[in-house]
Amino acid sequence: MEKAKGTRSDGADGAAAQQHHPAACDGALSKAFSFLGKRWNGVILATLQHGPLGFAELRRAVEGISDSVLSERLSELSAAGLAYREVEPGPPVTVRYRLTPDGTALMPILGELAGWASRHLPDAPAARRGGRG
Repeated sequence: MEKAKGTRSDGADGAAAQQHHPAACDGALSKAFSFLGKRWNGVILATLQHGPLGFAELRRAVEGISDSVLSERLSELSAAGLAYREVEPGPPVTVRYRLTPDGTALMPILGELAGWASRHLPDAPAARRGGRG
């Protein structure tokens, strides 16, 4: 009997046979949550999922963010390969930001994570008391 490609003789497939390395997993999750959990990153990504926006449009859409923080976050998102800065020749020269394919691929994952958090994690104590966060 011929063995199917990608299966082991004990019947386990290659994906299930991969070992779980808790330290590596923890490190990867810590890195992801540290970056994605940085204030404004999620809001900016969610705003860009609706299409490319110029800096001023993005600033108006993300209420409460300063110009300097928006600029810093856009640079970080671009460096991480999640957003792309498009310069359109002028005059006037226009700069627009859009999600990269990696940024677009991340959006359903962030949506699932946000849904899980709202169902399973308690509200922050300040939010329950009606205080400031």
